[in-house]
Amino acid sequence: MIELKNVSKTFTLHNQGSAVIEVINDVSFAVSAGECVALTGASGAGKSTLMRMIYGNYLTQAGEIRIGGVDMVQAEPREVIALRREVLGYVSQFLRVVPRVATLDVVAEPLRTLGVSADEAQERARGLLTRLNIPERLWSLSPTTFSGGEQQRVNIAQGFAHPYPAMLLDEPTASLDAANREVVLSLIEEAKTRGAAIIGIFHDEAARTRVCDREIDVGRFTPGLAA
Repeated sequence: MIELKNVSKTFTLHNQGSAVIEVINDVSFAVSAGECVALTGASGAGKSTLMRMIYGNYLTQAGEIRIGGVDMVQAEPREVIALRREVLGYVSQFLRVVPRVATLDVVAEPLRTLGVSADEAQERARGLLTRLNIPERLWSLSPTTFSGGEQQRVNIAQGFAHPYPAMLLDEPTASLDAANREVVLSLIEEAKTRGAAIIGIFHDEAARTRVCDREIDVGRFTPGLAA
């Protein structure tokens, strides 16, 4: 479902004489349906950079990144947008929403963009918000007014609203209390059961051990860090 072949990335530092820094070199691995793979490695190894490359936020200098057969490296912008809407979900560490949009609508939005009725989309959103312990009295408010932990849970609810065939999870359990951590891990397990291919960054070792089938040490592909 997710396949990387000989993927490399450089950054050009224009304010430092256009110096070119090689960040990741020759990454190759694949993730099957129903499998969760953890990206591991020391801070600065390039885990988040690789995640952003897979999602198409960062340009890739070489190689292929195929999601459901579509090469994100060569895809047209409209293809990337369609893939993100229908196939590839991304739960980042930060909630980015339009101000003043109600939390219920924020969580329902991925389904609404796919043509799901408002009633059905909001029913799914209510279920996730309830499960993630966001009080109903907050659903009509913008999540920009929430605490950091509440925003993170809204972000997770939005990311799991649509049953994406492929998912990227960036620290989904960070800073969560035990009860909400358990909910998130259960959501990940359910996504695997329905066949989602998942790539995640988990600094929570116990969470990583529980939901991930194997690990990819990104440091192996990082110039200066690789053994």
